[in-house]
Amino acid sequence: MCAQFSARREVFAESGVTMANIKSAKKRINVIQKKTLRNRRVKGHLKAILKNFDTAIAEQNQETAKEKLTLAEKKLFQAVSKGTLHKNTASRKVSRLTKAYNKAFSTAK
Repeated sequence: MCAQFSARREVFAESGVTMANIKSAKKRINVIQKKTLRNRRVKGHLKAILKNFDTAIAEQNQETAKEKLTLAEKKLFQAVSKGTLHKNTASRKVSRLTKAYNKAFSTAK
């Protein structure tokens, strides 16, 4: 039921038709749309960075993997500071990335 309402709300929001009658509620709808777009953009960018890290690990390229790990950590915590991700989520992801890096290159030293 909730998913149906959410999908219906997105259709209304994309078409420019708002269900709200109160002026402040209409403004909130616009703010929520802007935040949603920003969050989608940030999460998409994070997915690309994490994919690049996984590719570097698969290719056994230690220097590139280290750069991508640093970049991923930086971007994850930037997403936390903007409210896109929860801090525990970012910490968990960084921990898993670091663990994968250490596992892949533990014998390469």
